[in-house]
Order: sequence, then C-alpha cells, then structure tokens
Amino acid sequence: MRHLIPSWIRVPIVFFIIFALVEFVIDSGDKPAFVEYPVVLLFLFLVLLILIAIEAIIGALENVMLQKLDEKAKARFLAEKESSIKLTWLKNIYKRLLGSKPLEQESEIILDHNYDGIRELDNSLPPWWLYGFYISIIFGAVYLLRFHVFNGANQYDELETELAEAKIAIEEYKKTAKDLVDANTVVLLTDASDLSSGKAIFETNCVACHMADGGGGIGPNLTDEYWILGGGIKNVFHTISEGGRSGKGMIAWKAQLKPAEIAQVASYVLSLQGTTPANPKEAEGDVWVDESITDITTDGNETE
Repeated sequence: MRHLIPSWIRVPIVFFIIFALVEFVIDSGDKPAFVEYPVVLLFLFLVLLILIAIEAIIGALENVMLQKLDEKAKARFLAEKESSIKLTWLKNIYKRLLGSKPLEQESEIILDHNYDGIRELDNSLPPWWLYGFYISIIFGAVYLLRFHVFNGANQYDELETELAEAKIAIEEYKKTAKDLVDANTVVLLTDASDLSSGKAIFETNCVACHMADGGGGIGPNLTDEYWILGGGIKNVFHTISEGGRSGKGMIAWKAQLKPAEIAQVASYVLSLQGTTPANPKEAEGDVWVDESITDITTDGNETE
C-alpha cells in the first residue's frame, strides 16, 4: 500500500490529520492551538520529525532488501512497484475495500447451510465498513474529550459569541451609517458641515413657511423657546419626519428627505434658538424644557 502513494504525499497527509485532531481536541479560541500553546508546536514538530524518520528508515530497509535479492527478483519487485503507481491502483484499492474473495476461492468460506440449493458464504464485514466504524469510535472519543472533559465551546456558546460580535458590529456600523438614524437614536449634530447641509435643506424646503431666518410665517417661529409639538432634537426630528398637526400642520418629509438629512435640518433648526429674526411671529405652543438634561431630584438638588 505504501508504494501506491509517494512519501512526499503520505507524510503531509498524516501530519495534517494529526494537526487537525490536535486543533479539534484543544479549545484555543480564535487562534490556532500551536500559537496559543507553544508546547503544541513543539509536539507537532516532533511528530513531523518522527514521520520523516519512519519514511527514511523504511526506505533504507527497502534498499537493503533489494541488495539481497537476485537480479530477477529485483527486476520483478521494481516492475511491481512501478505498475502499482499506475491508475490500476484505484481498482486494487476498491477490491481491498470491498474485501470479497474471488469466485475461485469462495469454496473456502462456504457454509454448510443449504436452503433449496442456496448456499451461504461466510464473508467478513467489508473493510470500508470496518474502517468507518473504527473512525466513528475515534471521532466519538475525541468528541467526548473535547466537549465533556475539556469543556470545549459548543454550538450554543458559539452562537452567543457570534450574536455578541454581531451586536458590536451593528453598533459600529450605525456610527458611520447616518441614514439608519431615527427619532429614538438621533443626536444633535454640531459639526459645521452638518449644520451647513441642514441650512441648505432648510433654505430649499422650509423658508416658504418659516422664513429664511426662522422667524415664522405660515409656520411657527423657530427662534423662540415655545414649541407646539415639543422641542429638542428627538421631537423636532419626529415632527419633520412625520409631519405636524393633522389637517393644519406641515407635511411629513420622510418621503423626500433621508434620515441623515432630517437630522441635519433638525439640528440646524435648533441652532436658530435665541437668534433675532427680522419679523418674528408671535409665540405658539408651550415653553419646552429638556428633562434629559435637567433633573430636579426629590431633595431639591439640581443634577445634570
């Protein structure tokens, strides 16, 4: 069998099988086991040296055996070795895995049972089945060690880890994806670029009702401290997005403006607070106090 696969293929295959088993048994997190535990790297290095040494010893013994053979036996051995490397080795592997005896040898395994002329053969289990059974036993032992002895991460642990990582990734994405903002997550924008964009949106869409300086016309005055539907960035964002009072307020702008643009124009509107317009409209609504900023405690102390 060892002549069917060259040593330069056999050694890496065996080595990586051992490496995979080590990685499977040892729970080393995101890093490979040989990085997390240097002793594992030493172990794998020794395994590789042993495999190379075994191949070298077998090759040396084979050469010694060839030297003791006569010319005919040596030629026959080399011919068989060369022919085994050809594609016929697949057929030989199939026969070996099947494990059945040729027709001329069936008499050796025939049983005494006779059912109306039907005889039974005492065939052994096919090697492929036995190998699969042995592999399942090895897998079961490795699985038992990994998850029940060394308490390796199971599917539930991996799911919780991935969900936690996903939540972090979503929050990081939200920081750069301004169009995901809504009335609950919007914050007051103070950057000059955001306020400049908000001013441009205001001058394009809002001056007809609120005047260019925010003093109010058809719409209310935006420079005083009185608000009909509440002040603060969240209320202003909601009013611009969903519209004003039913039947007599402004339209909802969520179909025309993106959430990021609504946040910009809402921030610009709030920047008009305290300014002096040319012809301010009379105050409408009620004085609005941001309770999230100022909280009067039961003992009378003011905390921010």
